[in-house]
Amino acid sequence: MSFELFVALRYLTARRKQAFISLISAVSILGVGVGVMALVIALALMTGLQRELRDRIVGSTAHVYVSKSIDGGFTDFGREAAAMQVEGVVAAAPAIIGKAMIEAGNGVQEFISLKGVDVALEPTVTTINASMVGTAKLTALNRADPQADGIILGADLADNLRVSVGDSVEVTSPEGALSPLGRTLGWRRFVVVGTFRFGFYEFDAGYGLVTLDVAKGFLHRSGFDYIQIRARTLDDAPRVAAAISAKLGSGYKVDDWLRMNGSLYSALWLEKVAISLAIGLIVMVAALNIVASLVLLVMEKSRDIAILRTMGATSRSIRRIFIFQGLVIGCVGTVAGAMLGLVVCVVFDHYHLVQLPGDVYQITYLPFKVLPLDFLIVVVSAVAVCFLSTIYPSWQAGKLDPAEALRYQ
Repeated sequence: MSFELFVALRYLTARRKQAFISLISAVSILGVGVGVMALVIALALMTGLQRELRDRIVGSTAHVYVSKSIDGGFTDFGREAAAMQVEGVVAAAPAIIGKAMIEAGNGVQEFISLKGVDVALEPTVTTINASMVGTAKLTALNRADPQADGIILGADLADNLRVSVGDSVEVTSPEGALSPLGRTLGWRRFVVVGTFRFGFYEFDAGYGLVTLDVAKGFLHRSGFDYIQIRARTLDDAPRVAAAISAKLGSGYKVDDWLRMNGSLYSALWLEKVAISLAIGLIVMVAALNIVASLVLLVMEKSRDIAILRTMGATSRSIRRIFIFQGLVIGCVGTVAGAMLGLVVCVVFDHYHLVQLPGDVYQITYLPFKVLPLDFLIVVVSAVAVCFLSTIYPSWQAGKLDPAEALRYQ
């Protein structure tokens, strides 16, 4: 152990009349620890929230959606999908989406988005099979009963309607057949053949799935509305969307999942930055406590400093004593706070301790995700702030004149 570090540790454990300085040092350590812990938890919360929303949004939807505004829309899926094959595309599936009202046998009604899907291709672009409740599968839509087609409802929608698998529901659409008096309402009876739960309330409470052929007939479509694209990774989606848009031209509209949910992610990012800055002030306050404790210690130990100088200690050694002392306070507080914050995040995330109403926040609990880079930035920043807080007190100690300090001793 170096001479400077040895003296710094001895000063941190001051006894008797210097006990007040030790108390200030303890408060400084506590302040740094609380600030670092709060910052780790806040960053983990916002990161977890972003990732949870992203995973649930992308699980229920495709990475890229392509619609066509020319030639009457999509009619030949094979040809159109082949034209969208660019680097990064791994799967494609057609979809029809229309608005409707669903009514259960008990009279409960809900507005829904009715989505027509290809039973074989839909699982390649969304996680629908993994999200099915119980033993039901998407293939249950292929009913042989001509009396009523099958429909799969979101689990929250089924709860709101108070229906279960095997119950009949009536679906009414404003996109009915054309008549001399205009477009009429479409009406059809369906049998609930399964439910799904993506964990994203907007989808679980507002969507019903039917086969593509049923949706074509019921919503009176000659083709289909969208081609859903799945990219190799989430991060590839914007690049894939741009490549498809450039390849197809102006007659097509291409949207990726990030652009479709851009406002949500911008708000989450802004909240993450604002919370980090606000909680970072706690670390700054703790750093001021370090300044105060070191300034008081320099005043209290002026006689000791003068004696060390007369014994041959250089100004640089004196400065290093107080820099070490501030760094010990900062490092102990930072490590303790970071470890405690990490434990809190792991426990809260594992046991889902913070529950949320899904109809308000889209998710049912607050997730905590600690990224290694965020964790490292918090630790390094806290130690750096504590180091900066030692500069002025150590400079004051280093320029202390031994003759002046010992004149009245």
